[in-house]
Amino acid sequence: MLIGVGFYFVFLRPSLLPEDIRYMNLSAAELQSVGPRFGTWLTHVFRVMGGYVAATGVLALTLAATAYRERHSRAVAGAAVAGAVSIGWMAVVNFMINSDFRWVLLGMALVWIASVVAFVLETVRAAPLKADRIGL
Repeated sequence: MLIGVGFYFVFLRPSLLPEDIRYMNLSAAELQSVGPRFGTWLTHVFRVMGGYVAATGVLALTLAATAYRERHSRAVAGAAVAGAVSIGWMAVVNFMINSDFRWVLLGMALVWIASVVAFVLETVRAAPLKADRIGL
């Protein structure tokens, strides 16, 4: 899901959505006064953000294919923290700004939470977490 969101921001998202304009409470004239460079700048910002969102998804898949399978305790801790500061925070901010996408993002955050909870429950049932080689 995160890789898909990242690609959306890199390749498809316009510089300003109708909800962005509503949130800023700008008239068409005020928006035009900002100039076309604002839209170009925002496009660059969203492409960078999209890259980071997609990278979070790639790292999640990498964790799932490696350290998760080996049941390393740091893997679940890393996944929980990464989810909180990535899709979790994105969902919170989208509720703060009353985004049209807030419920979709909340759903994605809940999927992330469910995956971490499922991993912990499966691990508790199957075998204890392996301590990482560096002290845990």
